[in-house]
Amino acid sequence: MGYVTTSEGVDLFYKDWGPRDAQVVFFHHGWPLSADDWDAQMLYFVAQGYRVVAHDRRGHGRSSQVWDGHDMDHYADDVAAVVKHLGVQGAIHVGHSTGGGEVIHYLARHPDDPVPKAAIIAAVPPLMVKTESNPGGLPKAVFDDLQAQLKANRAQFYHDIPAGPFYGYNRPGAKADQGVILNWWRQGMMGCAQAHYDGIVAFSQTDFSESLKQVKVPVLVMHGDDDQIVPYANSGPLSAKLLPKGTLKTYAGFPHGMPTTHAEVINADLLAFFRS
Repeated sequence: MGYVTTSEGVDLFYKDWGPRDAQVVFFHHGWPLSADDWDAQMLYFVAQGYRVVAHDRRGHGRSSQVWDGHDMDHYADDVAAVVKHLGVQGAIHVGHSTGGGEVIHYLARHPDDPVPKAAIIAAVPPLMVKTESNPGGLPKAVFDDLQAQLKANRAQFYHDIPAGPFYGYNRPGAKADQGVILNWWRQGMMGCAQAHYDGIVAFSQTDFSESLKQVKVPVLVMHGDDDQIVPYANSGPLSAKLLPKGTLKTYAGFPHGMPTTHAEVINADLLAFFRS
C-alpha cells in the first residue's frame, strides 16, 4: 500500500499485492466507495497467482479530498499516474459501476498502454441520463434527487442505498447482510462530500459512446438483469454492441452489487475470461 502524487498534487492511495512479475489485474471501484470494495476479488486473484492493484479515486477513500477534477478525464488521467508509478502497463483492467466507465475512458484516452483485455461489471456506459439521443435513460431529476439527498443527510443516504437497491436487499425474500451494508457506509463516509456530489454528474451525464468504439481489446461486459442502480436494458447490452470486441454476459436476478453478493460466480467468470 502507498500513495502516488499526480502532476496536479493529488495524492492517490493504492493497494499493490502479489508477485512483481505476475500478470497484473487493476481494479476500479464504484461511486462513492474505495479500493476496499474489491476485497473479495483481490484476495481471490492474488491467491490465483496474479498481482492485483486497486486505487481510491480522487476524493474517495484515503485519497486527497480535493474539491475539483471530479470528471472522467481526470479520473482516467489519475489511473494513468498510478499505472506509470507502479510500472503496470499491460494490466487487465476491471471496473464496477462508475469504475467501469473509468476503465473504458482510460483505455480510449490512453491507448499507448498495451492492455490485453478488460471487464466492466454493472457499469454506467454508454450513458445513464435520458436525452433525445438516449431515450432509454433515466430522467435527470433522478440524479438531481440523489444530489439533494446527499446534501440533506449524507450519512442516512449512505445507509439507505446499500440497505435497499444496491444489493437488492429490498427485494421480497432477500436477507440483508448488515456487515455488507455497514462496510458500504464506512467506505462512503471516508470520502469527500464534494467529490461524491460532483461524481453523480460524472457517472450519470458522461457519454461513453465514442470511448467504447475506440476500445479495440476484448472486453467482457457483465451485468445483472435486476440491477436497480444501472438498469440493464440501457447499459450492458448497448455497451457490448458499441465495443468492437465486446462480449455480453447477463446474470439473471443479480443486483448491482453482484461482485459482493455473488463473488464466487463473478470471480470464476473473470478468471475464465482472463485465461481465455
